[in-house]
Amino acid sequence: MKILIVSDTHRQNNNYLKVVERVSPVDMVVHCGDVEGSEYIISEAAGCPVEMVAGNNDFFSNLPREKEFRIGKYQVWLTHGHNYYVSMGNETIKKEAEARGADIVMYGHTHKPVVDFEDNVIAVNPGSLTYPRQEGRRPSYIVMDLDKAGDAHFSVFYL
Repeated sequence: MKILIVSDTHRQNNNYLKVVERVSPVDMVVHCGDVEGSEYIISEAAGCPVEMVAGNNDFFSNLPREKEFRIGKYQVWLTHGHNYYVSMGNETIKKEAEARGADIVMYGHTHKPVVDFEDNVIAVNPGSLTYPRQEGRRPSYIVMDLDKAGDAHFSVFYL
């Protein structure tokens, strides 16, 4: 199973469309928020199931603020992260994920990619496809692969 994880596209969808073309086919797309009205474009371009939440800039969105769902054997909690102080680090969001019984928390907001396997929860932030803030400032996304044993592997990619 192959999952594309993106975030913080901020209604600038050209890079998202390039990434979908580059990594297709995928079994699922996960968007960690700040779509700013591009829900339809994101869903239609994916060509597969899409899990999406509202971010701090999705003011008039009907998207949920948080979602919980399964990917294979993993319980996933999806949130934008701004309500969990992710700009200061991911300790708070990981504690909340563990309290919720999640194996993986996917979040955005910081515009910096992270794959953190420490502790009891895997924290995944794909960074931003539009306004990256990490060193080098290259748009980023993550591909999650489930191997034949059902174990998750995460790879960060840059445009």
